[in-house]
Amino acid sequence: MDKRPPRLDSPVVPAVIKAMSRAQTRIYRATGGRIGGTWRIGAGFRKPVPTLLLEHRGRKSGTTHTVPLLYLVLGADGPGTGDPLADDLVVVASQGGLPANPQWYRNLVADPDAAVQIGGTRRTVRAHVTGADERARLWPALVALYADFDAYQSWTDRTIPVVVLRAR
Repeated sequence: MDKRPPRLDSPVVPAVIKAMSRAQTRIYRATGGRIGGTWRIGAGFRKPVPTLLLEHRGRKSGTTHTVPLLYLVLGADGPGTGDPLADDLVVVASQGGLPANPQWYRNLVADPDAAVQIGGTRRTVRAHVTGADERARLWPALVALYADFDAYQSWTDRTIPVVVLRAR
């Protein structure tokens, strides 16, 4: 395991992630993804990464929640190819390498029917958590998309889940 950042386990980190997520979601929606539609932090500074909004239902509350997530298009010719408005999308439940899986992931496991917004277009999807072989096949393309995913995996003991979002 690589050296974890010293303050990663602070109780403030999840609160900051949540606040930033809410702000990005508001801005993304207000601008149709023109602002907030690409991630430009960390490895994304040099190589911006596309961002979608994932709408999912809370497993306990039943309330609809929305989170911004980096995504990879999984077209017919493999990872990184295809049309983000038509093909499968791949997201990563990294939560910056924190020890626990994010709420949105646990909610999708309980209710895999969700929706995504890319730019100004919204479509319904069904989530599928990858098995070990599928994850191993997709992981190199995800790291090529956003190199920090590898660092996040090295900072945690959990296997970071990879989720495929297929159009319904």
